[in-house]
Amino acid sequence: MSLEASPRAKTPFRKKLDLPPVFREVALREAGNAFVHAQEIAAESGAGTLVWVGRFDLVEFAVVLEPEEALVAARRALYAGLAALADALAVHAPPEMSLFYDFPAALMFNNGLIGGGQLAWPADAKEKEPPDWLVFGAMVRMHVMDNLEPGEHAQFASLEGEGFDDIAAATLVESFSRHLMTHMDEWQSNGFAKIARSYLSRLHPEPDVERSIDGAGDLLTRTKGKADAKKRKLLPAIERALWMDHKTGEILL
Repeated sequence: MSLEASPRAKTPFRKKLDLPPVFREVALREAGNAFVHAQEIAAESGAGTLVWVGRFDLVEFAVVLEPEEALVAARRALYAGLAALADALAVHAPPEMSLFYDFPAALMFNNGLIGGGQLAWPADAKEKEPPDWLVFGAMVRMHVMDNLEPGEHAQFASLEGEGFDDIAAATLVESFSRHLMTHMDEWQSNGFAKIARSYLSRLHPEPDVERSIDGAGDLLTRTKGKADAKKRKLLPAIERALWMDHKTGEILL
């Protein structure tokens, strides 16, 4: 799974983020959509392109990857991105903060929805061949809308509301990029197992249940002492992105 910056991107830009050298920044105005834009430029810009949107209410970004694995296995990059996002948030989280994922990619803090991740690939990509690119995108809510009455958004969370008073969107994106590079290096050098453990450790714990991720990214759960495993398929779960309002393209509220 390559993160090396591609020589195909020749458009000059002004650096705003402190990113590792393998990344290249593309900054959008507030009205932009990082996930959509990254897909539009992925073929030309190549691996390591990181698109982000300067907004006060959301942290919104997407990164282009160039996998070497067949698409069916490469989709596990979703877990690498989610692990990196959780690691970045954990650095800045208040003590004993409860952070976890609802399978596959809804990010929860203290039982409130705060964001999520998503993955895209070319429409003509074949399951058993490496896709030309993947795009991992994420959104994290910075603030809950002020026009809601107290208690109306108990099922939702925000960085501000959970005590992340000093974190800026740029800081989180920078931290994410460093953690993603670490996870991708681990995957390339030692396989996927450590990424799987990192992600699985942030699913809601279930007593006497063992969980694993198979080669296609499906979640397997097995009750201790029983041979049969239940499977939750990664597809079409990531295409539905249940944490997102598909009319607005933003986090549910």
